[in-house]
Amino acid sequence: MQRAGAAAFWVGGMNPAARGVRTGRLLIMLGLIGVTLIGLDIIAASLHIPGQLGIGSNGLLRDFVTLMAAEGILYGIAVWLVCRVALPRRSLWMIIGLALAMRAVVLATPPFLSTDIHRYVWDGMVQDAGINPYRYKPDAPQLAFLRTPAIYPGINRKHTARTIYPPVAEAIFALVARINPSILAMRLAMTGFDLVAMLALLALLRIARRPLSWILIYAWHPLLIWEIAGNGHVDAIVVAFVAMALLAAARRQSGWAAVALSGAVLAKFLPLAMMPSLWRPRVWRFPVILLGLTVIVYAPYADIGMHVLGFLPGYVHQEGLANGIGIFWLLPLERLMALPPMIGVLYLGFAALGLLWLGFRVWLSPLPVDQAERARLLAVDAGFLATALTLVMTPHYPWYFIWLVVPLCVTPTISGIYLTVSAFLLYLDPVHSKLIWPALVFLPTLILGSWLRLRNPLTKQIEAP
Repeated sequence: MQRAGAAAFWVGGMNPAARGVRTGRLLIMLGLIGVTLIGLDIIAASLHIPGQLGIGSNGLLRDFVTLMAAEGILYGIAVWLVCRVALPRRSLWMIIGLALAMRAVVLATPPFLSTDIHRYVWDGMVQDAGINPYRYKPDAPQLAFLRTPAIYPGINRKHTARTIYPPVAEAIFALVARINPSILAMRLAMTGFDLVAMLALLALLRIARRPLSWILIYAWHPLLIWEIAGNGHVDAIVVAFVAMALLAAARRQSGWAAVALSGAVLAKFLPLAMMPSLWRPRVWRFPVILLGLTVIVYAPYADIGMHVLGFLPGYVHQEGLANGIGIFWLLPLERLMALPPMIGVLYLGFAALGLLWLGFRVWLSPLPVDQAERARLLAVDAGFLATALTLVMTPHYPWYFIWLVVPLCVTPTISGIYLTVSAFLLYLDPVHSKLIWPALVFLPTLILGSWLRLRNPLTKQIEAP
């Protein structure tokens, strides 16, 4: 079994008894970190004011972000330990058990960081009534009979926007609403997808010859726990399908990789950025499957023409992507001078060309014959393209960073861990009106990514026996 030098520092060069004592101490340390994370989750959950849809005052929101910063530090220490030390297989049960406990604590509290889940349940109810969810805004008189006090008041943009979610997400909303049209049922469904992702990643770690204890990187991530079990975000569907796509590609099952990627893209469009990494070998059935499934899944909703895109065009304008005021990298220029009205479109155009160039280079690069090396390189390439897209778009909301954790579970990097953990800071300024909070998220990520590209301590990885 190959170990990194730092792992040898911890457990190598000892007799078996001494190594066992040291490993036991490390397991105790990990257990204490996990229990502390649960305690911090309980404190964070207590910040919710019963009866309120939001967290309450700005002071409470700052308290929540402070708690998440503490969780991020502890989580980072836990990641460092599992990446640097070969832990026994029994550690997996402790890691999974504590991960489930973290989710249970958050599930016991109503969602208070976002109201998006109200729209999910509403869209499901609309479909259960036999109505196309892309046809009407929630305040339309045609939908008045569906307005329940538990769901309708919490719908954001109810007076201005049709739904924005792609058809795979809508189909899942409809299925959950058919069973039980409630906030809790939707959160449980999203947590189910979270657990599916966890199972797929365990299989992927085995193929990549990584210790199964590395599932901690995904399972204990505070962002995943709060945005999926807590807020029930649709991104849970994305992480499940992305994990399955990576698993299928590692197994050389290109058809199933295309099917899984289609599920991710048709739940939230962003994972399309990963396509060049997964479309290897360059067989034409991959894009044919992706395009074919897109047509098939959109077909039931296509009776309203271009309205099937829902609020997506309006969202691009509302988030300041078209005029550039929502893009972090343009904000310093906007503070100094009047920018042209189309600066956002120009920025996105050049950024798209850059992303296409990066994707093309990844697509042309060959994959190793060895299955373990193949799985690792797939995760590296998929994570690289996903992170590049994220840094280009500079999203305003923490849950847009969830899917980045999936490839990090196989090929963790300090910059990737920092980016996903620090995303909580965006709660303090979701519209990027102040430079400080997005700067603390995106600038250190670029600096760390550049500095550690050739000497990232977390890439000195341990192979499983």
